[in-house]
Amino acid sequence: MDRRQFLKSSALLAAAAEVPSLAQSVTPVPADDVVSSPDQPLIISAPMLQNYAENSMGVAFAVSDMANGFVTYGLSPDLSDGITVKCGGYRVTDINRYVMLVRLTGLQPATTYYYRIGADRVDYRGGYNMHITSTEQDPRIYSFTTAGSRARAHFCVINDTHASWKPFGLAVEKIASLRPSCVVWNGDATNCEEKIERLRHIFLTPEIQRADYAACTPYLLCPGNHDCRGMASRHLEQVWMYRQPDERPSAYWDLGRNFAVRMGAVALIGLDTAEDKLDENPLFAGLFTSAPYREAQTRWLRDVLRRPDIASAPFLVAICHIPLFDADPKSNPGDVRPADSAPQYTTDYAMWQRTCATLWAPLLEEARCQLVITAHQHRYRYDAPTAQRPWAQIVGGGPEMHLERGEFPTVIEGSVSRGRLIVNVHNLLTDAVQEQFTFSPR
Repeated sequence: MDRRQFLKSSALLAAAAEVPSLAQSVTPVPADDVVSSPDQPLIISAPMLQNYAENSMGVAFAVSDMANGFVTYGLSPDLSDGITVKCGGYRVTDINRYVMLVRLTGLQPATTYYYRIGADRVDYRGGYNMHITSTEQDPRIYSFTTAGSRARAHFCVINDTHASWKPFGLAVEKIASLRPSCVVWNGDATNCEEKIERLRHIFLTPEIQRADYAACTPYLLCPGNHDCRGMASRHLEQVWMYRQPDERPSAYWDLGRNFAVRMGAVALIGLDTAEDKLDENPLFAGLFTSAPYREAQTRWLRDVLRRPDIASAPFLVAICHIPLFDADPKSNPGDVRPADSAPQYTTDYAMWQRTCATLWAPLLEEARCQLVITAHQHRYRYDAPTAQRPWAQIVGGGPEMHLERGEFPTVIEGSVSRGRLIVNVHNLLTDAVQEQFTFSPR
């Protein structure tokens, strides 16, 4: 089954299945027109750590009713020194019935913190008529460790999960056994989502056994083209928070998905290749603006590569969803006007992004980037560096599970050992290392 047929089949199955499978880790969530009972648990998911960083950490969790969430955190395992932070920013807290997003700031680099989540159930009847009717706390105390030059250099990358629970569950179990410092979700976590409840389900109550998969392991997100399709996906920040404005220069406040994180000897750069179709494509009625978005990221990339913590890292790894290179002349490069289609290409969408490569590759090459990790094509591939392209590219496998056809999901693992970056590509069907690559310091 090719990539497009898989997505079509997945969409049909999702539309037909109004009730999720009976995985033990999933708590049903109410629809918009259902009133939650006060007897129903208010907190309906484990926390998810988002936007791994040196001085901050995001905590997200799902709720079943109108609520205001909070996180109590501290350096002591029993939280005897706990500080409580409410969801939302200054002036007012965020009250909603879906997802609580709490950003912890002012943290110390490479430091372990302990935390607990909680929420107030809110009876909201208007701007002058609101009451907290009960408070609920998760009894478990979780922990996380921030990034920084002294942090453990160990990361994993997953991609193209497309709300396909079996391969996602395999990836989560593999990550649990590897115990990385952080995970990068490299795009297409979703399909085309119209309701916020669906995004909540995908990220916070997925149909897998390990319900707390991201409670102690922080995740970073490089969105894929599917992660901006659908009305809910246009507001992905309601489920997966943006970085705080004080975490990036004011010129780049709107680039809430990009990241430049130092983790031990490794600098991780996150870029968003955006749509795999042109902004001019009639399919999207001129309602996408990927082109200026990529150009803004180019300016951001130029600046962050000069940051002392990034410039001094022995290893530089860039991560984005759509590949920046493809040797196959039949692979659509994503700049075919007017509507992405030409007879010499096998698809009417970008299999790789020549525009992004033109904008970003010179900067990555100047910075001596050793590796670019991509996704999107649903088939694992390694592109060795050349004289014209000095960085290697690893393309992660997709959610299809057909080993006989070379289609298998992957977890890409990177860690530093004895002064070298070791990258293992784990085949989740064979539960073995498909290939291993070694990179020297730049």
